[in-house]
Amino acid sequence: MLDRQDMPAAIRRADYRPPTFTVDAIRLEFDLDPAETIVTAELSLRCLTETAFPLHLDGEDLTLLELSLDGTALDPAQHVDGAGRLVLHELPPRAVLRTRCRIAPEANSRLTGLYLSNGIFCTQCEAQGFRRITFFPDRPDVLATYDVTVRADAGSCPVLLSNGNCVDRQSLPDGRHMARWQDPFPKPSYLFALVAGRLDRLADTFTTRSGRQVDLHLYVEPGQAARAHCAMAALKQSMAWDEARFGLEYDLDIFNIVAVADFNSGAMENKSLNIFNAKYILADEATATDTDMELIEGVVAHEYFHNWTGNRVTCRDWFQLSLKEGLTVFRDQEFTADHRSRAVKRIRDVRTLRARQFPEDAGPLSHPVRPDTYVEINNFYTATVYEKGAEVIRMIHTILGEARFQAGMRLYLGRHDGQAATCEDFVAAMEEASGCDLVQFRRWYSQSGTPRVTAQWHVEGPASGAGPGAGGQALPDGGCLVLTLSQDTPPTADQAEKVPLDIPIRLALLDGEGRPIAAWLEEAADAAPDRSAPGEHLLRLTGPRQRFRFRPAEAQEHAPLPSLNCGFSAPVILHADYGDADDAFLMVRDPDAVNRWEAGQRYATRVLLRMAAAEDPAMAVDGRYVDAFGGLLRDEAMDPSFAAVAMVLPEEGYLADQMAVVDVDGLHAAREAMLRAIALAHRNVLLGMHARLQPARPYRADADQAALRAQRNAALALLGLLTEDAEVQRLVMAHYRDADNMTDRLAALTVLAHHGQEAARNLALADFEERYRGEALVLDKWLAVQAQAPRRDALATVRRLLDHPAFRLSNPNRVYALIGAFAMRNQWRFHAADGGGYAFLAEQVKKLDGLNRQVAARMAGAFGRWQRYDGPRQNLMRAALESIRDMPGLSRDTFEIVNKSLEVGK
Repeated sequence: MLDRQDMPAAIRRADYRPPTFTVDAIRLEFDLDPAETIVTAELSLRCLTETAFPLHLDGEDLTLLELSLDGTALDPAQHVDGAGRLVLHELPPRAVLRTRCRIAPEANSRLTGLYLSNGIFCTQCEAQGFRRITFFPDRPDVLATYDVTVRADAGSCPVLLSNGNCVDRQSLPDGRHMARWQDPFPKPSYLFALVAGRLDRLADTFTTRSGRQVDLHLYVEPGQAARAHCAMAALKQSMAWDEARFGLEYDLDIFNIVAVADFNSGAMENKSLNIFNAKYILADEATATDTDMELIEGVVAHEYFHNWTGNRVTCRDWFQLSLKEGLTVFRDQEFTADHRSRAVKRIRDVRTLRARQFPEDAGPLSHPVRPDTYVEINNFYTATVYEKGAEVIRMIHTILGEARFQAGMRLYLGRHDGQAATCEDFVAAMEEASGCDLVQFRRWYSQSGTPRVTAQWHVEGPASGAGPGAGGQALPDGGCLVLTLSQDTPPTADQAEKVPLDIPIRLALLDGEGRPIAAWLEEAADAAPDRSAPGEHLLRLTGPRQRFRFRPAEAQEHAPLPSLNCGFSAPVILHADYGDADDAFLMVRDPDAVNRWEAGQRYATRVLLRMAAAEDPAMAVDGRYVDAFGGLLRDEAMDPSFAAVAMVLPEEGYLADQMAVVDVDGLHAAREAMLRAIALAHRNVLLGMHARLQPARPYRADADQAALRAQRNAALALLGLLTEDAEVQRLVMAHYRDADNMTDRLAALTVLAHHGQEAARNLALADFEERYRGEALVLDKWLAVQAQAPRRDALATVRRLLDHPAFRLSNPNRVYALIGAFAMRNQWRFHAADGGGYAFLAEQVKKLDGLNRQVAARMAGAFGRWQRYDGPRQNLMRAALESIRDMPGLSRDTFEIVNKSLEVGK
């Protein structure tokens, strides 16, 4: 157990100080060897202050072999302190520091710094990995140009890559060879990259709008190049889109991407040398689903877009992480929306926000988009920084409109090109370019928690004595609809006091047919009329409570029904006067597709919570909701991609967030009962849908065909609940057997693994395993399907799979596929009353902490909201957390997550 004095100290944003020394240029030489790599660094130092300060260079797990200053040798032992840093006193204003260090890539299981992945040398330096390569001021506000020479055995490492352009290649007399790379753009150390090994290459070119030809190279492990075409197409689409939408052109002669098997996250945007987790590069119809391919498009776009929003303009300190990540997530979301269904992309992003970020805001790990403190920066690569950060950017775009937002982007990038900037710099540029006041809006960056917006409305006017819920009244000439909006943000673990935010709310007033009506807003003006759709208004809720009066242009037979927060214009929890009848109407008639989906989710949530509270959820099925769902199914004119998401009920995790004390078993029983009731009531419609939506063959990966597969597989998922229906079960098996693509085969496998009869389930799982033996990324899907199965033996299955040859605890993809899928996606079985799931996860976190502390900390996050469960489960989870906290040698990463969770529970 950690003593109080041993607990890691928090780093505070308020304590930020500019660097006293910068590095104008760095020359690096790597002599690569798996056991003993030698790194020689030459730093051109410049003092930034008039007062002399010691120079502190970060270092971790480095053996310093040689040290010299301006050509004079120094004793290494006298300059490395107890924390592993290199400290020098009384430096001149300018100096050249030379170091020679030894590191051991093959022993580096943390996958930060320089390490080996299947024999390939690769790096991961964000956030603080460069200090594991050589001594350096490892902070994002020190920007230098890089000149890198890499030497390695020509047989085992024929490919030698680093940032920038290759300026020299030579064969060496000892069977080795070298490559020299120069990056002309100053960058922080976290953007440094190196890759060396045996790799296949897929090559292409892209011609920029100014006529420059850029060579595009995508490197993969031998034999995998055929599966890289999807990623290459996505890269070229991204480059063209960034020019067309944002006016941003690529700035070097070459762009390289490398896919590796062992990687902690999705990908890394190192300048001109992106390094990817192989799962976000390798794809074809036989091994990847439509969802995989869409994710590949989005991740490739995200990392490419960082070239400007993250690389050319980087963040001053790690508290400003959302400056690059939130902005770039917004950009990759817009890229996907412009290439696929905008409404469905928005719905998926909202689902992700609610599943990951809203719980984070409400739990012990709550923090603002721009945090105030951290113990370990790796723990702040969070849904709040990324997804909520993107929502903040989206709200600015909503308030300003496209033209003024783009003017702000041009000002921001032009003003700060080559600099390390802050979130404040970004907002200031938006204000200056648009003339729009965003002073209060800045609170979104500093205040944690999810705002709650309450909406009430009534009719005023001749012959009206209306109160709330007057949706059936007439609205005569001279009448108006009065909308009252109020906001509050509950206290969070990190902030007790909250202040009002500037919340943009898009809305439309709908008539009895669901058509927007023309109305004007009295004593106000739309903030961005060029952005609002016809009949739509944009309100800015800035106070605790505001009233808005809408006067229709014509008399209405029925009082208008507000469609609120259109397009999910603000990341808030909306409480409104909607009843079941209103939501049944909106889920069929609302012209805003996001709100149409939202109405269905809202209606389903109310029904499922009522069912969960009943003594027997299966006997409390609401027939009116089942009928309303049928209306959705019978709409053959509906966009298939929208239909596919509309046919999915709220997940158990989201439903749990709506309860004061989570009823694990009641929620699961209610959701399963409702799904079965829908399948029984609409069996023939679902069978007809499955038959009607058979995509043409051969397989095509385009968006239209993907949409048909998505709706067809949504129908299959519902039908799969009918386990006693022999015709349906034959259909599911035929769907699995006859599939010519991974999307359809995995959809059927999931149905069989989760709800199929034992013989069919075992047959399909065994067949899938045999078909894809040796395909690690595909077997990840096989592991995850079993880990997420809502079966009483799920934990026993997961424990058994730990010993399967496909599983490796040292590989993050395997851990997320099996352990993560069980703990974070199998709500019912992870939270089984006997506490077995909790004990299992604690065991695995302890093992992982010694191998890869970043992955261990992420897994420990599954315990984050333990205090929301019943007393017995709380006690079991608290005991699991305490057992992790008390483990000798626990890393800072895992300690921070576990300790924050326990502190909130006191």
